[in-house]
Amino acid sequence: MNKQVKQAIFWVGALIIGAVLGLLHITAIDNICNFIATIFTRLFKFTAVPAIAVSILTTLASLGGNKETGKIFRRTLMYTLLTTLAASTIAAVLFFVIKPEVLSASVYEGVAAEKLANMNSSTFLDYFIQAIPDNILYPFVSGNVLSILIVSFVFGFAISKMQESDKKTAILNVINGFQEMVFKVIGWIIAILPIGIIAFTAQLINEMSAHIAMESIGKYVAVVLSGNLIQFFIVLSIFLLIRGINPAKHFKNMIPAILTALFTKSSAATLPVTMDCVENRVKCDKKFSRFILPMCTTINMNGCAAFILVTSLFVMKNGGVQLDLITVITWILISVISAVGNAGVPMGCFFLTLSLMAGKGMPIGVMGVILPIYAVIDMIETAVNIYSDSCVCAMTNKDLKNLVTE
Repeated sequence: MNKQVKQAIFWVGALIIGAVLGLLHITAIDNICNFIATIFTRLFKFTAVPAIAVSILTTLASLGGNKETGKIFRRTLMYTLLTTLAASTIAAVLFFVIKPEVLSASVYEGVAAEKLANMNSSTFLDYFIQAIPDNILYPFVSGNVLSILIVSFVFGFAISKMQESDKKTAILNVINGFQEMVFKVIGWIIAILPIGIIAFTAQLINEMSAHIAMESIGKYVAVVLSGNLIQFFIVLSIFLLIRGINPAKHFKNMIPAILTALFTKSSAATLPVTMDCVENRVKCDKKFSRFILPMCTTINMNGCAAFILVTSLFVMKNGGVQLDLITVITWILISVISAVGNAGVPMGCFFLTLSLMAGKGMPIGVMGVILPIYAVIDMIETAVNIYSDSCVCAMTNKDLKNLVTE
């Protein structure tokens, strides 16, 4: 029995045990599972920040600003834009096929407004302003993924442009040593992950059995979820097939990361597991995976683009906006651009959409009706996002594998 089969058995066993514990609804067990799930989520976030930074730093420092780096970046950006545009377009088509109904004002006024009262009221531009750090330590303390990427890109590029010297060698040795240390810790966390999966599954079962009222937004939810599932199982599979990659095998190799994404609801927090799957199961070159995956954590948001597009159209429809072809095409482009600039953190898409709608003066109380079910939507979105990240990395690795050699 090989290592992957044993791991699969452990994961399936953990899922079953977690589901049983969740269905028991015993307060003491629920509290223990919530405690363990919180610990694992914090561990993922703890390792994700240094993993992003050192991965970008070491790759850029070794590749530098040469033609190879440019080709990898351009190919990654091309696949990111194509897959994200596909996700948003499919969501738009489904919106007009399923036709979510306009809500009665009584549904989203009052209670819905109260739910949003204390939520983020930043404008769309604030997201980009906040990404430019005014303190080198702040991005790492706050966990702002986009800021971490910017800092890492700047310093990685700067190191690559330094003249060969003992100082440059010393800096590279420190960064490489730190990277090895970080990934050793990540390996330990992954080894005990089945314990976390038990807790996450029990927690999820409890959330999903909370009797969330969906009658008023059933068709809206159907559009969002079906769009994400079509993107996950059909669109991304077509992309992989076109590049000569077996979709079934790729999906099987990425199952640990997909499950982790479902439970953490954060692309950034899932990054350590995503990297492990892509490098050790998909067998992508580390020179690609450690450059592409941290970057995709922020810019490659297929699920987020679909959510932004559908939710924006839904809120605008409730606000009386006429959704003609030009308006829809415009918002497809806005959703793609917004998704590329969104941070891979829990509820990041929700807050960004809220800002977009508030800026247009739309009835954001509708967002309050969506909020109770967003936990489930966020799970599916995150799984789609990290799976798309792995597909982009695998396709780029396949296209350019002879470009970069150890």
